[in-house]
Amino acid sequence: MSRVCYFTGKKTVAGRSISRRGKAKYLGGVGRKVTGITKRKFKPNVQKVRAVVDGKVCRIRVSAKAIRLGLVEKPPKRNYKPSDQATA
Repeated sequence: MSRVCYFTGKKTVAGRSISRRGKAKYLGGVGRKVTGITKRKFKPNVQKVRAVVDGKVCRIRVSAKAIRLGLVEKPPKRNYKPSDQATA
C-alpha cells in the first residue's frame, strides 16, 4: 500500500542530503566544503484513520495536515449497552 494522502495527495518525494565540513567564513574559517551528496526521501506523516467517506465508514490513509485542517469527518461514537439476555 502506497504512502499517499487520500485528501491532499501528499506522497513520498525524493531529495538530496548534503554533507559539509569546515568553518564558515563569517566565523573566521576558510569556508564550508561539500564532502558528499546522498539521495534521501521526504515522507509525509500519513496515518490510518476511520472516516466517513460517501456516507460509509472506512479506513483511509490521511496526512496529519489533513486531519488538522478538518478534512476528515470522524464517524459518530457508538453507545453500545449489552442487553440482559446476552449476559445471562
